[in-house]
Amino acid sequence: MPGYLTTHVLDTARGCPAAGIKITLYRIDGDTRHRIAKAVTNADGRTDGPILPEVEFQTGTYELVFCAGVYLHGAGLTEDDPLFLDEIPIRFGMAEDDHYHVPLLLSPYGYSTYRGS
Repeated sequence: MPGYLTTHVLDTARGCPAAGIKITLYRIDGDTRHRIAKAVTNADGRTDGPILPEVEFQTGTYELVFCAGVYLHGAGLTEDDPLFLDEIPIRFGMAEDDHYHVPLLLSPYGYSTYRGS
């Protein structure tokens, strides 16, 4: 089975999906980041399709960068300047051809992630 990567963002402060968050996916090669995809979360907090589809999948090290600051500010969840959380990078490895799901659980002062299904 060819691998692929999906993601979504949940707003844990308000208990709902986080729509409108820009996400950039990078492939890590040594000390270099190569941008390979960009997406924006929809009303369900998900991208409209896999951020890394089967036809482009390769094992290796990747980084998702979630532009959470604009969302947090726009949702009225923070007025901090500078923001405590702005761009959130999550670096992870994909070692086999499989479905990898890397979600972001977001609040104004903390976040978490895990390998989902």
